[in-house]
Amino acid sequence: MHRRFIVKLAAAVLPLLATCSTAFAQNYPNKTITLVAPFAPGGALDLIARTMAQKLQEDLGQSVVVDNKAGAAGIIGTQYVAKAAPDGYTLLLGATTTHGINPSLYTKLPYNAATDFAPISLIATIPHLLVVNPNLPVKNLGEFIRYARTKPLTFGSAGIGAPHHLAGEILKTEAKLDMQHIPYKGTGPAMLAVMSGEIDFMSVEIAAAMPHIKAGKLRPLAVAAPKRVPSIDLATFAEQGIPGFEVTSWFAIFAPKNTPRDIVAKLNASLVKAVATDDVKSKFTTLGALPIGSSPDELRAYVDTEIVRWAAAVKSSGTKAD
Repeated sequence: MHRRFIVKLAAAVLPLLATCSTAFAQNYPNKTITLVAPFAPGGALDLIARTMAQKLQEDLGQSVVVDNKAGAAGIIGTQYVAKAAPDGYTLLLGATTTHGINPSLYTKLPYNAATDFAPISLIATIPHLLVVNPNLPVKNLGEFIRYARTKPLTFGSAGIGAPHHLAGEILKTEAKLDMQHIPYKGTGPAMLAVMSGEIDFMSVEIAAAMPHIKAGKLRPLAVAAPKRVPSIDLATFAEQGIPGFEVTSWFAIFAPKNTPRDIVAKLNASLVKAVATDDVKSKFTTLGALPIGSSPDELRAYVDTEIVRWAAAVKSSGTKAD
């Protein structure tokens, strides 16, 4: 009798909960939304965050503010969102580092990239370029590899475990080269080191490198993408003898896990619409970014693939950041 009562109660309550969830989503948003950018202002991630915040604000009719919670390779801001209330008012612009590399780089990461978030949409990807100091006597990838076998080279990154670092480690393995990694406190300082001749080369996002390439301060040798990109006339690694060499910085919006599906769907629809607009496409083109606008399921699958892919790179490099 007691069990029958519980079953009847559950049958009565569950539809009410579903109705409440739908009503909550219909009223969403009714206050300011915070989009956390887990890195410092000024980079591609920050620019993409502010672009998407503006478009969400226009479409949803509610204020959307960007909060830069930088530090610890994106861990501080990412953990903050993972522990936030799952109500759609605290979102994260995650990236290659936070959801692809960190799960393997840190043995005690305070969040689970695969399970602590509700994926909303993959926003954009930015391929990397291999750039060298213009005084280096090389004009293409083949010449670079031959030169590197006669003289050990140095390469820079935005820090240990950053995509720039692991790209260099992958290149060392693929081309069987002896090269030394020099970490810097950010992409900008690392590029300055290449331009000054302090180090020889680095792998870096197209957006960051293009102004310096146009000024003649950096020389691009190859693009780490499956095919050539419109923003620069440059052969891929595959075209120059290293197939499968792809290094991409990607950017995606997440909510805390258990965020109601209706809210996730509403945010996804708004973001997909935003990414398809001409003004967003134009802004992304200046960054060398490819607009995506995926579904939540597509983003979930993408993150799972990226975790596996970068785990192999971290393992082969022997790098740990704990």
